[in-house]
Amino acid sequence: MRQQTCTTVTLRQRPIRNGRISLYLDYYPAVRNPKTMKLSRREYLGFYIYATPKNAIELDYNNEILAKAELIRCRRQEAVINEEFGFMDRHKMRADFMSYFKEVCRKKDHKWHIVYLHFEKFVNGKCMFGEITVDLCNRFRDYLLHARQLKHTDKMVSRNSAASYFSLFRGVLKLAYRDKYLRENPNDFLEKIESRYIHKEFLTQDELKTLASTPCDIPVLRNASLFSCLTGLRISDILNLKWENLCTAPDLGHCIRLRTQKTQTEALLPISYEAYALCGEPGTGKVFKELRRCMTGYPLKAWIKKAGIQKHITLKSATKLFSVLLASKRP
Repeated sequence: MRQQTCTTVTLRQRPIRNGRISLYLDYYPAVRNPKTMKLSRREYLGFYIYATPKNAIELDYNNEILAKAELIRCRRQEAVINEEFGFMDRHKMRADFMSYFKEVCRKKDHKWHIVYLHFEKFVNGKCMFGEITVDLCNRFRDYLLHARQLKHTDKMVSRNSAASYFSLFRGVLKLAYRDKYLRENPNDFLEKIESRYIHKEFLTQDELKTLASTPCDIPVLRNASLFSCLTGLRISDILNLKWENLCTAPDLGHCIRLRTQKTQTEALLPISYEAYALCGEPGTGKVFKELRRCMTGYPLKAWIKKAGIQKHITLKSATKLFSVLLASKRP
């Protein structure tokens, strides 16, 4: 039986115009580019040498560049061997974990960025992958349990927020392990932060009517909040709701065709005419274009207080009201 051949990396030269030679690495067999996911044999290094050195200076320059190119080739070959034979790439261990963390957060919602800022504060802005140990993760866990909020520094991070933050941090560790930046998955040795049950208040139907009749300084916040109450959609789903998601189905009337942001499940959700009317005039793009997540904080509380409702209500409470409204319609 023929043994599998390890990918070889060879430094090659390609003549180009203006009397220069481009340097590139040739991989055989081809390797997959992690960014484009396409198989490729060539990696151009982006620097050049003189095709015909005219003097000692140009000759020395060529020798120095070729030496650097050979060093890169050796590192690439080492990385290939580590990848194919299961060794840990020491260059990945020296890579910047903070940059990786930030890139992960770029594709996520605002809460991930808050976790990043807390971790950045915890490590004083610098952390390599080689420093990610179970001990460091446990110390960050303890930090979250005793940390102050980033914006309101006079207040402590609640236990439930700490539990949520640590869960997201563990998600980053899982991705880093999957991408082979970590030798082992620290999550196998970490204990999650248990959240505590909190009694959450919600609006009654009468209070909802009162709120709907109370003027709001931010019209889009009013419409989105009432829409959430009548549909049970989370803020993340409302922020991403587009007109193309709205449709009319036989025997169901107005519906929302969506993939929920949190569970990533597809659903066809019938909605009332009142809920559809809150969307405004049909158009393109997002339904609630001017809505921002920050509006669900103080502006929402101010509107609820203006309505004379003495309860601690968040937009998340709307999903609870939706459940109550559904239950009240059952025979």
